[in-house]
Amino acid sequence: MFVQILTGQATQREAADKWGVDRSTVISICRTAKQGALDALAVAVPGRPGQSVEAAELAAAKAEIEQLRATVTEQAVVQLHQGESHWD
Repeated sequence: MFVQILTGQATQREAADKWGVDRSTVISICRTAKQGALDALAVAVPGRPGQSVEAAELAAAKAEIEQLRATVTEQAVVQLHQGESHWD
């Protein structure tokens, strides 16, 4: 029912008539289906299918640590190159 209404194959009134329910029931079903889809998208984690939220967060943290390490190294090289090697 929701997909038919979403894709324009049927109006809310047509769906209500087809399924023998009140139009307010169709509206409620569509609202519930839409909210369910939005909730599922909100918790979806980009990346490989089957990867847990924890695994995705760990991978993101490791990538951030590596980026920070590279930045610190780059800054150290710049400081040494400029002759400001007073790290004490």
